[in-house]
Amino acid sequence: MEETGVMGFGQILSAMGDGILWIFTNIALAFYNLGYAIWHWSSWLDWSDKTAIMRFVYYGGSTEFFFVCFTTFLLIFLVGLWKNQFLWNMVIGMEFFGNWIGRFFAWAGLLMVLQQVVIVFMQRIFTRPDIVLGIGVPIQFDISWYAEELKLYNAMVVCLCLTYTFIQGGHVRVDLIYASVSFRTKRMIDMIGCMIFMLPLAVMIWLYNWFFMWRSLIVPPVSPSDQLDRLEMKARALRWNVETIGFSPNGFTGYFLFKILMVIMVALIFIQAWAFFYRSYLEWKEGPESEGKYLDKDVLEQGEEPYDHAEF
Repeated sequence: MEETGVMGFGQILSAMGDGILWIFTNIALAFYNLGYAIWHWSSWLDWSDKTAIMRFVYYGGSTEFFFVCFTTFLLIFLVGLWKNQFLWNMVIGMEFFGNWIGRFFAWAGLLMVLQQVVIVFMQRIFTRPDIVLGIGVPIQFDISWYAEELKLYNAMVVCLCLTYTFIQGGHVRVDLIYASVSFRTKRMIDMIGCMIFMLPLAVMIWLYNWFFMWRSLIVPPVSPSDQLDRLEMKARALRWNVETIGFSPNGFTGYFLFKILMVIMVALIFIQAWAFFYRSYLEWKEGPESEGKYLDKDVLEQGEEPYDHAEF
């Protein structure tokens, strides 16, 4: 029994060693893979070639692509250990990107309201079954198409404003011990949370969403288990087959856009997870006086504060 236990422990150590070696090997290969992708860009970006499309699909969900992204952000962090201001600049840029995207697409909420008003007027007052837009060649869709299309605006607000809300501190946090610990302990918790929860979850959702999106755009269907050689063989039968099936006969036909939005959302989460990790490290290093440093946070004007309690 003791001998079996020792062998089992040895196998665990061997597996851990193999895993660590695999990680460092892929980090080293990331430089070669990135250079190869840039130098041979036409092999995966020239979509006049069906094989290039399949290569693009494969690399988007591949180990190689993950380690190129991971190594890039890791190098930024390593340089930031030496030059803190460089890392602050990266935080400012990444948070600006998330804020700009969120503030811009938040206007989709207003479009959703205005379109709903137009739909009500067209149905109840003008009793029209459709809405025609355009000059010269009109674009005509049934009222039910516009009614279902309202979901797209809602999806844009959710997917593209999610990281903006995170930067602004607008998400609900379940606090068990966080509020009672010291400032630097909080930052340690934030860094560990980024590495253990945010980044792995973003990668996992990306892998599912990436192939889920492409299955609504092309045939034959692709799968995360397909290797590159198998996808290149499928390229012979490849054709665009954009999903335009609605939930009703005259309903919205662009549901593939929701799948594209999900992929963009996960990419934004991945970027902001690193930005939050960088900020947490810098605030941990510089102390409480650096809390919220360079943070572009929206400030409510006098009279715009939200009510915490409704009074009747």
